[in-house]
Amino acid sequence: MSAKKILMICGDFGEDYETMVPFQALLAIGHSVHAVCPDKKAGDTIATSIHDFEGDQTYSEKRGHNFALNATFAEVRPESYDALCIPGGRAPEYLRLNPAVIAAVRHFFDTNKPVAAICHGAQILAAAGVLSGRTCSAYPACGPEVTLAGGHYAEIPVTEAVTDGNLVSAPAWPAHPAWIAQFLAVLGTRITHA
Repeated sequence: MSAKKILMICGDFGEDYETMVPFQALLAIGHSVHAVCPDKKAGDTIATSIHDFEGDQTYSEKRGHNFALNATFAEVRPESYDALCIPGGRAPEYLRLNPAVIAAVRHFFDTNKPVAAICHGAQILAAAGVLSGRTCSAYPACGPEVTLAGGHYAEIPVTEAVTDGNLVSAPAWPAHPAWIAQFLAVLGTRITHA
């Protein structure tokens, strides 16, 4: 396996698990992951939130951990990365308004590089105009945005993920095993057991 360089675009009140788990998992298997946030630099932290499914009409939200960024958004060049990871939570709601975020996302689709998006991450994809004709899962409340962006919303169980070409997407953090496994497959990462 050759290590990949992955860009993770984060923001305040992104979902805690959807930020921390892929960041740590990708590092653990040897990939390089640069977690960035617009207007922040390496060493700054972002606040995360924990979204849970407790039987209400939508998820509940609690304050999560502080997550330390390890790269500076203003210094990253998307062309120097092999893949993109977009966590969910509330962060995509405002990250999609940033022209540099949108340009970075478009780069990964224009060059057919692997992209993993989970939960509300589809909001950024919709804003970037990259979902036309694509199958994409997301938190169900984002389904209309996927459809309005010309995509096919994949209504799948919360524990599942879907791959469409270079795009791997999932509804929420309970899908981490499937989502990360499918992202690793698109990355060309092979894990063997002795």
